[in-house]
Amino acid sequence: MNRHIDLQIDVDNSAALPQPEQFERWVQTALDGRIDRGEICIRIVTPEESQTLNREYRGKDRPTNVLSFPFEAPPGVPVDLIGDLAICADVVEQEAQEQNKTVTDHWAHMVIHGTLHLLGFDHIKDDEAEVMEALEIELLAQLGIADPYESA
Repeated sequence: MNRHIDLQIDVDNSAALPQPEQFERWVQTALDGRIDRGEICIRIVTPEESQTLNREYRGKDRPTNVLSFPFEAPPGVPVDLIGDLAICADVVEQEAQEQNKTVTDHWAHMVIHGTLHLLGFDHIKDDEAEVMEALEIELLAQLGIADPYESA
């Protein structure tokens, strides 16, 4: 197994963020049994950067919690890059407070959610959402974290 997580932090309040080991554990939990090797870049962004990316790639002019950018190598180019996640620390913290969740539990959920997107899971259609949410609940339970959709 050869997996690598590149953590990039572009926010001022980095002391309030989870530890790199936590990010590693959350990504590994999502990848286990699904993919043996690859690299994921997690970039912790400001609301401004999140809004710019969300507007450019999704047509939504507001910051969001996590954006996923799966990587597809050109045919014949062997690259182990799975993709990139852009996670807005301010949005994650605000949502945790609004949803009465611990910030750490919500961070874990957002990292797992984004990683599953990189693996091709989606939640646009109801049946896809059911599959993805059930998997998120299962993976978070492995980490001792309650169902994030219970109070939603």
